[in-house]
Amino acid sequence: MRGFRRGGPIGPRCPEAAAAALALSPAALLRLPGRSRSLPAPTMWRTRAAAACVICRSLANSSYGIKRKSPLQNLHLVSRSIHHPCYPSSKFQRPPLRISIQQFSSLNRLPLHKTKLLNVKHGYQSHRNFWLARLASRLLKVRYLILGSAVGGGYTAKKTYEQWKDMMPDLDEYKWIVPDFIWELDELVDFEKLLKALPDADDLAKLLPDFDKIGESLASLKGFLSPGSPGETAFRATDQGYDNDKQFKKGLLGELILLQQQIQQHEEEARRAAGFSSQQKRKVSDKEKIDQLQEELLRTQLKYQRMLERLEKENKELRKLVLQRDDKGIHQRKLKKSLIDMYSEVLDILSDYDASYNTQDHLPRVVVVGDQSAGKTSVLEMIAQARIFPRGSGEMMTRSPVKVTLSEGPHHVALFKDSSREFDLTKEEDLAALRNEIEIRMRNSVKEGCTVSTETISLNVKGPGLQRMVLVDLPGVISTVTSGMAPDTKETIFSISKAYMQNPNAIILCIQDGSVDAERSIVTDLVSQMDPQGKRTIFVLTKVDLAEKNVASPNRIQQIIEGKLFPMKALGYFAVVTGKGNSSESIESIKEYEEEFFQNSKLLKTSMLKAHQVTTKNLSLAVSDCFWKMVRESVEQQADAFKATRFNLETEWKNNYPRLRELDRNELFEKAKNEILDEVISLTQVTPKHWEEMLEKTLWERVSTHVIENIYLPAAQTANSGTFNTTVDIKLKQWTDKQLPNKAVEVAWETLQEEFSRFMTEKKGKEHDDIFDKLKQAVKEETIKRHRWNERAEDSLRVIQHNALEDRSISDKQQWDAAIHFMEETLQSRLKDTESVIEDMVGPDWKKRWMYWVGRTKEQNIRNETKNELEKLIKCNEDHPAYLANDEVTTVRKNLEARGVAVDPCLIKDTWHQIYRRYFLKSALNHCNLCRRGFYYYQRHFVDSELECNDIVLFWRIQRMLAITANTLRQQLTNTEVRRLEKNVKEVLEDFAEDNEKKVTLLTGKRVQLAEDLKKVREIQEKLEAFIEALHQEK
Repeated sequence: MRGFRRGGPIGPRCPEAAAAALALSPAALLRLPGRSRSLPAPTMWRTRAAAACVICRSLANSSYGIKRKSPLQNLHLVSRSIHHPCYPSSKFQRPPLRISIQQFSSLNRLPLHKTKLLNVKHGYQSHRNFWLARLASRLLKVRYLILGSAVGGGYTAKKTYEQWKDMMPDLDEYKWIVPDFIWELDELVDFEKLLKALPDADDLAKLLPDFDKIGESLASLKGFLSPGSPGETAFRATDQGYDNDKQFKKGLLGELILLQQQIQQHEEEARRAAGFSSQQKRKVSDKEKIDQLQEELLRTQLKYQRMLERLEKENKELRKLVLQRDDKGIHQRKLKKSLIDMYSEVLDILSDYDASYNTQDHLPRVVVVGDQSAGKTSVLEMIAQARIFPRGSGEMMTRSPVKVTLSEGPHHVALFKDSSREFDLTKEEDLAALRNEIEIRMRNSVKEGCTVSTETISLNVKGPGLQRMVLVDLPGVISTVTSGMAPDTKETIFSISKAYMQNPNAIILCIQDGSVDAERSIVTDLVSQMDPQGKRTIFVLTKVDLAEKNVASPNRIQQIIEGKLFPMKALGYFAVVTGKGNSSESIESIKEYEEEFFQNSKLLKTSMLKAHQVTTKNLSLAVSDCFWKMVRESVEQQADAFKATRFNLETEWKNNYPRLRELDRNELFEKAKNEILDEVISLTQVTPKHWEEMLEKTLWERVSTHVIENIYLPAAQTANSGTFNTTVDIKLKQWTDKQLPNKAVEVAWETLQEEFSRFMTEKKGKEHDDIFDKLKQAVKEETIKRHRWNERAEDSLRVIQHNALEDRSISDKQQWDAAIHFMEETLQSRLKDTESVIEDMVGPDWKKRWMYWVGRTKEQNIRNETKNELEKLIKCNEDHPAYLANDEVTTVRKNLEARGVAVDPCLIKDTWHQIYRRYFLKSALNHCNLCRRGFYYYQRHFVDSELECNDIVLFWRIQRMLAITANTLRQQLTNTEVRRLEKNVKEVLEDFAEDNEKKVTLLTGKRVQLAEDLKKVREIQEKLEAFIEALHQEK
């Protein structure tokens, strides 16, 4: 044993303090201030050992110590007697030893009066009388060696633990990484049973040595000695020391409490003591020390990184299994929507919201900007842990902003906002399909004549272990417009980048290519303009592996990372490696290459880069942390702004449309859809009589010209009734086979269109809303364009019409009179048209010239003279055929020339056609009057009668064919076509409902826009409030 100085123990070890520390129960240590109440058992033991050693150092360094004159004088009395039996006692007589111990009371926490230990008397003892004492001393020395080793090992473990603890980041801000079900484990696991199963503090205390028994053993050992033996004094001193040891243990708790508040000072003293001991070893140069410490630091960091990655991998697999079980319904609880998904929905709505009330979108998102081919997409892919973006060598690939929402899920998948298809990011086929889809969407969003687009593509990426955040990848900034680009491409990219970066809450992720000269960077100037103070900018230097090879001075990379090379300021600076430039590299291989590079890089070994500034993993954690910090600081302010906007919109609606409901565009479309379907159903309520009348009238108007000009007039020029009937039958057969059924179907389709249009455009009185007129017109046009009549209708109609035209049997006088009436109406209509044509040819007659003061033109005078000459020709020969002979044309021309009128033969023939047509129609009308009483002769087949009424029979056949065709078409309409039309209308409405651009075009106006803004502002406010509530619950 070693002796005491005036103020405390001397030497590197203090067994009494160690024994006092080990004698403390676990419950006493758990009550120490400044310590967590939930320390694990190993940490508790290390804390006790370390605290005991700290007490030793505190007592050793107190002001009551004296200089040691020789190592022998520092020994305790018993030790000197054992090891140096011949040493004279007069050599080491010393003044009385005092120990100042500050006692502590747990009741009032005030220091008590100092007490003094008993004086120890020193004397010379003979060597032959202390063999038993030497044996006891050796045994006690073994105990002290074991206890001292335990205390020293505990201190070393505590020091190593504190060093590792300082290197580890503060994970309090990353509590959100732990899933919600972990916090809910207390509902599923009974921790009280587990605590009861663990051994308590008393059981653990039993493992410690019983110092009372050790003291009793020493007392019994003293009994072996005689009362007057020389060893009595030594053992009395030992016994007194043991009593003082007990007294020392009483004040140990107070010392621990005081020393806990000064732990940093004691650690400094420990480092100085370690430095003093290391000076006894061989001296090493400062450079070698720095290299050794740096290598040790790198090994420790890499070891910590591997441990962290292993734990993250295990956590990822565990979360994946838990989420899969939740998806399968094993846990009968409903998972709440993820925070990042709720936030992404708000951003999606805001992207479509046109702020008319100066309510700008100031919600945070991570904006990724950089020069073209600087590695923006590669950094984004490393954060998303998948090669999801199209890639190209030196060409512009990002042609529109891409919003990527990263969230956690059981499977690594990606899906678009407007699509339900999921792309499995673990399969190369789905990755290729996703890249192709993104490229197609980008090209489709670019308008003709442009190179980039402002339209945002929204993509959600889910997977185990992904950091939750929203990133926007912007087109790369260019300095020169190359061939094939629009002239305004550079300005457009600048305006898009500024629009996203001018958001005061947007986090700017500035990507700089490390393999090129820093002076060539354009984006740094742009970022410094948008964020001069660098309060929301994170700088990322890519391709550091190439930079280390190509840069002549590595200090240049250090200047970039330290923010000294650019005038741009930033919150943090990072250096990453995103692969070897091969587009076929996997994310895992890139991670391995990045880790291997930084492990062997001189930039880390020479302390140019710090460990927390490298790898995309650290970058992802830092960006996510900054993103959520910005969200928590700004989201409530944005919610208040939209609340004020909602109040303004509601007030404006009440003032302008007090009696109308607030129907947005979708609700108005549904209302219009119901009205249109009701109008289509109204087509089935049209009476059959109305359908047939319309069809018959329209069909006759369409075919009457063909019947008169190509059938009736040529047949009427024949010599007898037999030739007339033969000509009529042939022409009717040809007409039925080729033209009539097609014309009939066209007429039916046009009739259906007219009725459909009438119902669609008809106003419904006061309930009519003209806001739907544009939509109804578009639906009508699109439906008519899509509708096709049944192809089999013409075939069946052809047979029916052919049979109807072959029938010549008029059954009664009523049908005969109806045929005569039909023929008269037709001929009179044609005669009226002919009279109008002749009037236009010859000009006004003398009455109109006198009343309206109009005259004839020279051509009209010539035609009038020609008309008069041709009328004379008809009067001379009432049975003249329909065509003029050449000699007759010559005669007419010469007669006119004789009167001084020069006329062309073609003009004569043209005039003759109209004159003869009028003459023929008048004659046919006179013949109709004669045939009114001819039904009796018809029944006798005109035998023994000079009257022939074959033309009446022809018109009866035409009339009957029209009636039968109209009836057949009406049946097709009501039974088939109206239903098919209704189906087409529904399809058109469904297509319009899915086309938002179509709805915006067709439903316009201030009322619609105001309702639409009000709906979106309400939705944004409600989702923001729900998000804020969930955010507070997570805190």
